[in-house]
Amino acid sequence: MTYWANYVCDQHPNPFECPDNLVTFNESKGTYGLIVHDGGSSYISIEFCPWCGTALQPKRSAHVL
Repeated sequence: MTYWANYVCDQHPNPFECPDNLVTFNESKGTYGLIVHDGGSSYISIEFCPWCGTALQPKRSAHVL
């Protein structure tokens, strides 16, 4: 999961434009999502790894308000 969440394409600077980029990580929300390849920057939030089913723990900020 870490590999796909950090995948960088050498042909597409925007991860939402790359057809090989499947997963995104939203740092401000601490959530993972599956990229919707519709020409925009939409993604569907997920709570489980799409490959193995392991629960994805949201990353929390060191500073909690």
